Amino acid sequence: MSHSFFLQGRVFSRSLESTGSLQFAINSFTQNPKTAALVKALVKEGALEQLRRCFSSRMVFGTAGLRAAMGPGVSCMNDLTIIQTTQGFCGYLEQCFPDLKERGVVIGYDARAHPASGGSSKRFASLAAAAFTSRGVPVHLFSDITPTPFVPFAVSHLGLCAGVMVTASHNPKEDNGYKVYWDNGAQIVPPHDKGIAQAIEENLEPWPQAWDTEEALSSPLLKDPYQDIHKQYFKAIQQHCHHRDINKSSEVKIVHTSVHGVGHTFVQAAFKAFDLRPPFAVEEQKDPDPEFPTVKYPNPEEGKGVLVQTILLKGSDAFSLRPPALPPLCSGQWRVFTGNELGALLGWWMFRCWKKQNPEPAAVKSVYMLASTVSSKILRAIALKEGFHFEETLTGFKWMGNRAKELLKNGKSVLFAFEEAIGYMCSPCVLDKDGVSAAAIAGEMTSYLAAEDISLSQQLTSIYEEYGYHITKNSYFICHDQEVIRSLFQRLRNHGDQKDSYPSECGGFSVTSVRDLTTGHDSSQPDNKAVLPTSSSSQMITFSFSNGGVATLRTSGTEPKIKYYTELCAAPGNSDVEQLQKELDNLVDALVEHFFEPEKNKLQPKPE
Repeated sequence: MSHSFFLQGRVFSRSLESTGSLQFAINSFTQNPKTAALVKALVKEGALEQLRRCFSSRMVFGTAGLRAAMGPGVSCMNDLTIIQTTQGFCGYLEQCFPDLKERGVVIGYDARAHPASGGSSKRFASLAAAAFTSRGVPVHLFSDITPTPFVPFAVSHLGLCAGVMVTASHNPKEDNGYKVYWDNGAQIVPPHDKGIAQAIEENLEPWPQAWDTEEALSSPLLKDPYQDIHKQYFKAIQQHCHHRDINKSSEVKIVHTSVHGVGHTFVQAAFKAFDLRPPFAVEEQKDPDPEFPTVKYPNPEEGKGVLVQTILLKGSDAFSLRPPALPPLCSGQWRVFTGNELGALLGWWMFRCWKKQNPEPAAVKSVYMLASTVSSKILRAIALKEGFHFEETLTGFKWMGNRAKELLKNGKSVLFAFEEAIGYMCSPCVLDKDGVSAAAIAGEMTSYLAAEDISLSQQLTSIYEEYGYHITKNSYFICHDQEVIRSLFQRLRNHGDQKDSYPSECGGFSVTSVRDLTTGHDSSQPDNKAVLPTSSSSQMITFSFSNGGVATLRTSGTEPKIKYYTELCAAPGNSDVEQLQKELDNLVDALVEHFFEPEKNKLQPKPE
């Protein structure tokens, strides 16, 4: 019985009994014995389905770079796919930057590791460095684990052509990723993703020195930017420290957890830069650990499930500032702020601090704040009243970072950008989400409010009272079947079996407009064409309702999820929160029943 596999860039046909050609392919391409051993074991076991998953299709390089499980095969993150990706990226950079060999690139990494396949973020970073230096490209390779914001900061600070961060962010422990920054300090956007993907396909054969990490690490082209970037970053974020005296004297106790990631050391340093009392660390979670032993998912979006250890840490007046934050309520219960609520607080704070320093009425005309289209519209409400500009972008900090760069080049001030998935850009020195600076700024905000005897919950209520309540409810369903996902969205586009006809109501809630950023349709525009960029490779439809509700359905770019984001925006003065919440709950129930149809589509709800 014969089977074919796309093995590391070549097709091999083989029988289960004869593994000669397969082993030849492994040995001729892969020099990591652990990865090769895993493949040989799968062959010996006759594990056809697993082999197909590993070798049938290559990871797709997109604007988010790569993100996949570590393991053998072209569909996984391993030594060989890292080499191939870096060779392609290097080749593309050579086309785009004639001065690449003068300016160079920066590479950072986190603490993820997969002992079974021999892969780790540090090893992947070293292999990437070897590929670049073998072509004469200078590489600034961090000598130790770093937070992701250090890479885009280094690109801008050192004037480099590009940056690579090896990290899977909040994905499961088995995963890793390859995140790419352009010379403007922001993540790549089209058409660079397609150009890099094409260059990868043209550079699958490892270059002669691609595996030689020892030579790369001793190359004169290699530099360690760690000390310089560490010093300059914490110097740069101090421009956002406005209440140093209050910080020094504050008695507020703050708890920080890095959830086994790399954040502990750097958040401590950020608090020191602001003269804040060092935050208490959650001892069980403060050190980097690729096993993430105390959490099911290392994702702060999962709320209390991730923050159990933080809540257990003693101290009734403690605040967790590794978003989401948990201020204690009068009842003694902890409140987990959503990403949108933290966005409201930080947005209010950033504008307040700016206004204190810029009292001239005309100055506000050059001020901007940004948020992704699936995030709360609270910044829009604040902007309308205060006179600054608010802009929406597509989902992802790649869009906000690039738009911020455009505005900055035109002499505008970008005070703040956020995404509901707990990502905050509080400083233009990093054109990406940055939890390190956000933690310190949130610490100062908390200390200031405490000095005024105001809690974070009270301040959030004040913001909603002044600018209008914005009640949100976001969640997701898990679905591994791409055909089910495609069918679900196509049914919404062809409602009632009529082509290009969207639902006019949902469970009694009247739909007033529909924006489909997959097809480019927007019924709220005179020409029915969406203003925001569209992409046929991902699904995203937004429904606006007559009661002021907004609901967006979209697929995740990195996980097998169909997400939904809902919000009810009330005018200032409408403070019946209980009624607003009830109305939004009813809208979400209707959305789930009529648009998602979870039983029919066999969708798994978000785990509790």
